[in-house]
Amino acid sequence: MTSTRTGREGGGGRLVVPALAACMVLLLAAGWLLSGHLVAGVPPLAVAAGRTATAFVVIMMIALVTPRGRTGARTAAARPRAVLVLAFLGFFAYYSGTLLGTRYVGASRVGLIVSLLPCVTFVIGILAFREPSSRRKVLGTVLAGAGAIGFLLADGAASTGTGSDGGAATLLTGGALAFGGTLTYALYGYVYRQRMSDVPALAALPAITGAGTLMLGLTAVLFVPLGGVSAADWGGVAVLGAVLTAPVFLISHELILRKGPLFTSALGLVVPFLVRVGEWGLGTAGAPGVLPVLLIVASAAGVWLTVGGRRRDGAATPADPAGPAADIETRRPDHRASATAEALPPRSSS
Repeated sequence: MTSTRTGREGGGGRLVVPALAACMVLLLAAGWLLSGHLVAGVPPLAVAAGRTATAFVVIMMIALVTPRGRTGARTAAARPRAVLVLAFLGFFAYYSGTLLGTRYVGASRVGLIVSLLPCVTFVIGILAFREPSSRRKVLGTVLAGAGAIGFLLADGAASTGTGSDGGAATLLTGGALAFGGTLTYALYGYVYRQRMSDVPALAALPAITGAGTLMLGLTAVLFVPLGGVSAADWGGVAVLGAVLTAPVFLISHELILRKGPLFTSALGLVVPFLVRVGEWGLGTAGAPGVLPVLLIVASAAGVWLTVGGRRRDGAATPADPAGPAADIETRRPDHRASATAEALPPRSSS
């Protein structure tokens, strides 16, 4: 048994992680581009509710086909407070903020802000959870933030969504909404780590996405005019949720299992480049200038500095192949009192 597993990992198994990583990055970029197209004509809250609902259906169907998935789903559903908090942070607040931000400043700008998730997590870890710091991580966080702000201001050729004037007020509003959503998703990671670490991710997601669907759906019904949304737009929302969002959940958690959450989060650095090039290719934005490209590179380098150097700092060891929950129990018996910044689930899809 051991020799078979070793041979598989040493041969074709080596291609699994690169293939999964490439799929996740492409799906994320496609999700941002489709989100940007949809929110130009569909209320962002309607897009958020529809994508979460369709993702919930797909994930629930997958979870129900395995006994472990069914058992884990019941375990997660038996923790209503944790489920509600996670649904609010990771779906209601995250999707509302990022999709409303996309309508104001465009998908590439919001995608860049969301890619700062590891840096935001690092800051929250220091301020709220007394996580260890280092000069390298502080420098990386400052560089990433400066690059993102500079890109928001410098990329005048980028699509600015349907904001009123595309000026400073629009940039500030859209950027604040997107950053708020990113902040809540960083908090989601800590709560997920503390409250659901013993439940398989696929088993926990049905309850969380189901609660998120109820929150977003009720808000959309009460406050959003849905009568003007066409069948074609609803079809696009369904594609966004079922084809792009749900698979990213599944792939990202598999990558966490194989390579750890730090590696998985770092993949998001590639997404803003692809989204910006995609907007240019689709004709929704002009060609990116030299300065915006350099600012994206600076932001990506800052995030890499923030998430890098982990072993040098002695913060953690490689993930246990038995899975995230086993890794948590082995490395940090008191994990419920403090969640490490590197242990976050990645961006679902955007």
